[in-house]
Amino acid sequence: MTNPEPTQPPAIEAGTHRGGLGEVWFLAYPAILSQVSVTTMGVVDSAMVGRLGATELASVGFAGIWNWTLICAFLGMASVVQTFVSQDHGAGRMRQSGAWTWQGVWLLTPMVILLALTVLFSAEPLLRALNLSPAMQPLAVQYLSIRAFGGVGLCLASIFLSFYRGIGDTRTPLVITVFVNVLNVVLDYGLIFGRLGLPAWGVAGAAAATVIAEWTSTIIVIFLVLRRPLREKFGTGPVRPRWRDQLRLLRTGLPLGGAALLEMSSFAAFLTFVAWMGDSSMAASQAFVSLLSMSFMQAVGIGYAVSTLVGRYRGADDLPAATRSFYSSQKLAAAISFLTGFIFIIFPEPLMRIFTNDPQVIALGRPLLLIGAFYEILDSFSIVADGALRGAGDTYAPFIARLLLAWLVQVPLAWLFGIHLEWGLTGAWVGSGLYMLLLSGYLLARFRSGAWQYIKI
Repeated sequence: MTNPEPTQPPAIEAGTHRGGLGEVWFLAYPAILSQVSVTTMGVVDSAMVGRLGATELASVGFAGIWNWTLICAFLGMASVVQTFVSQDHGAGRMRQSGAWTWQGVWLLTPMVILLALTVLFSAEPLLRALNLSPAMQPLAVQYLSIRAFGGVGLCLASIFLSFYRGIGDTRTPLVITVFVNVLNVVLDYGLIFGRLGLPAWGVAGAAAATVIAEWTSTIIVIFLVLRRPLREKFGTGPVRPRWRDQLRLLRTGLPLGGAALLEMSSFAAFLTFVAWMGDSSMAASQAFVSLLSMSFMQAVGIGYAVSTLVGRYRGADDLPAATRSFYSSQKLAAAISFLTGFIFIIFPEPLMRIFTNDPQVIALGRPLLLIGAFYEILDSFSIVADGALRGAGDTYAPFIARLLLAWLVQVPLAWLFGIHLEWGLTGAWVGSGLYMLLLSGYLLARFRSGAWQYIKI
């Protein structure tokens, strides 16, 4: 069967200019709302745990970061499904685009199951080796062990949600995400504090609520993907494994997974330094990271949109529209991140009080929000540039950049400023901010170089 010739795809909304701000916004705002939903529920989650105490908040934050570090490589590889779907869609190969979801499933599921089993049986020795405080250790082990059960569901949901984003449907992921995040908060309230007729499990309840929400998301999205209209239009019905297609996914997705792992592992190492500074420092960092996510998760939503558009126009060989999509997305991300940064500068103490009333934690967190005002702007630029490069299939160069910068800049500077020079928590985050400055500068320059135009997947 021969593939149809590439076609010029219509703008995602009738009347919008290809790659213009209107088209980016039309595709991005549901993704932004979806990520804001994730952020809001995460903030509520942390705020609930924070009411148990600073040690509980620190334990959940630390174990949560390590859980994400262990699973992020597979989530990064799952996201490459969006690249293949969007490029096939843009090239007019509609019926072929849905099969990429199943090739992703066959490729990643066995690996994620193995990871879940490894985490389940090695959580205690892993966290013991990181030299946590005696109070944090058992709580962090409890949280990480339970979260291991949700990893497979989270990865499967990410694969199928990537299909929806690849075809330009960001509304379905929005509805699913909002529903499961509301479910997560309700279960948090019940299982943390023993309300709604549920047992009071504390930190374990927060983990269990998240796992139930992750698997609920998986069940819903698979049910929707298998509906007859999608099967007929995009070929989303189950297909047999095709090793050649899986190798293509692996070749393009492995750098994405590797980049995610490098960045998150260096961030986890960075937070390990923070945890050594004390439970209050870790609690302040957890509150800060939750607030920081209010900005960068919105940038992630824009990153999903620009990845779809660059992939679609790359598949249609409309490079000017792909380039316009990138610049329009950066303008949108800049506007949102500047607004968030202004809020961080004006209201640092009220924002910290969302999570805790501990005066020491609030005092440690106040200067972090001033740093965060600049950090999240740089982070937004890098996330959107990363999304554009991913849509074009340009994944190796960003991987190498993260390999060098994460471990040669972020971790050493965090140790130098925070521990060796004894600048404490603020110094550690200054080091991380310098890393983000270099990374965002490189990713912006990489897209502007035009090298992505010659990438073949």
